Order: sequence, then C-alpha cells, then structure tokens
Amino acid sequence: MVTLPEELLKTAANADEKFRAWALDLPSVVAGYAARWDLRLGEPYQPGGANSWVAPASDQNDRALVLKVSWRHYEAEDEAAALGAWAGRGAVRVFAHDTSATTTALLLERCDPGTPLRELPEPEQDEVLTGVLRQLWQMPTGEHEFRPLSQMCQAWTAGSEAKFARTPGLLDAGLVRDGLALFRQLPAEPVESVLLCTDLHAGNVLAAQRRPWLVIDPKPYRGDPCYDVLQHLLNCERLFTDPRELVRRVAGLAGLDADRVQTWLFARCVHEAAEQPALRPVAAELAP
Repeated sequence: MVTLPEELLKTAANADEKFRAWALDLPSVVAGYAARWDLRLGEPYQPGGANSWVAPASDQNDRALVLKVSWRHYEAEDEAAALGAWAGRGAVRVFAHDTSATTTALLLERCDPGTPLRELPEPEQDEVLTGVLRQLWQMPTGEHEFRPLSQMCQAWTAGSEAKFARTPGLLDAGLVRDGLALFRQLPAEPVESVLLCTDLHAGNVLAAQRRPWLVIDPKPYRGDPCYDVLQHLLNCERLFTDPRELVRRVAGLAGLDADRVQTWLFARCVHEAAEQPALRPVAAELAP
C-alpha cells in the first residue's frame, strides 16, 4: 500500500480539484512506475515535499535508488535534463525519467547517509555549497534547450508588481521601482551564461558516498551564475546582521563579482519583500 507523506497531504487538503484528484490517484501512479522499472519501494521520506512523493527504492540489481513522483510544475520542468547534463558531477545521477500531462517521475541515485548540508554551521555551508556550484556551472550543451533565467525573472516580477499594487506602502516606492527594474534588467545583460540550479540551498545538498556532497531538486535555467548563490544567502541568519559581508564571503568562495551578487540580492530581496517583512530592512540596506 502506497502512503502519502505529511506535506503532500497538507497541500492536497488546501489545493484545487485538479491537484486533489492527482494526489488521490498517486498511489496507483507510484505503483505503476514501481512495476515499470521493477522496483522495491520503501516508505516515503517524511515529512516530504509539498508537491512530490519521494521514497527509497532498489531494483533487481540491488542498486540504492530513489523514486520521485511529482506534480508537474514549470519551475522544475527541466530537472531530468539538467541532471543528465551534469552526469553525476556535483549532483545526483538520473537513471530514468518520464513525464505526463500532470506528473513527472524520476529514478535517481540515492544519497547515503543523506544528511542535509543545513545541519552544518553556516560558514561551512558556504564552502560546501559554493564548491558544488563551481562543479555544476557549465555552458548548456546537447540538444535540450534550457529556458533563460530572464523568463523566470519576468514572471516573478509581474507577480511582485501585482502584490505591491494591491498593498502599497509595504516597502518604499523607490526601492520597489528600482529593485523590480533590476530584477528584469540583470538577467538580460550580456554576461556569462551557465546551467543554473536557481533553488540551491543547504537543504538541497545531501551527504553521499560517491562524492561528499550532491545536489538534489534543481530548478534549472540558463543564465548569470551570480544568481545561483541567492537562495543560500536568503537562508542565512547572517543576512540580517551583516548582508554585505555575507555577500563578499560567498561571492569570493564562488569566484563571482561581489558587487554584481549584491545587486542581484537587492533585487531579489525587493521581490520577496511583498510577502517576507523581515527582508524589507535588508533590501533598504543593500540598495545601490
């Protein structure tokens, strides 16, 4: 009997009819992939993700695997293609994948022991995460056309503009104007373009045996590598005490232009500030 993890059950309870129907059918979908790929499944990881069913698995050759069956959404549309392009360099390997109108299924390398990087102190996270990123950044090659970062930023900016318009006064109007303008402008500038994770933070880097640390759950786009350290910066407590020093440290470890990373971080903080009040003073402090 396939059970659903806690976070997925919570999402389904508050979701629209289409997602609830998908979640209701998920046990049979998971069983279908297990039969198709000849897998023995364990219980799903708890509390799990909001939009996916993920569990340890093994095949007829006793390989240590993970089956991930997700609600298909645009941010993770190219996950399998990116993992295939990285071919195990800094990220988990993908052995099989399948996509339908509403579902994405991935058969992945299992990380053992699987301890998340977030259990280490933040300064150690900086070193590991930037080291992994430097392995991943490459020019997109092959037949797959990865979406440009500008596409994601344009969509996010439109959403932020609507939120600030509905509730004016959340943040200084000049900061909103300048930050969102930069969020549109920066990804369109003629800089080095690499294959990005975009959602890389210490919860998405796991301890493994093949390599000390491997990335999971990328949301790939192609674009400016300075963008790729932002999610880690946003998750650091040091962001609220000395954001400029944090930027200098992480940019230096990653081999990036600290001024450009800081400009990106300002723009991203403005974007997030509509729903995250704690980022409003950070945006003001980082303003160019």
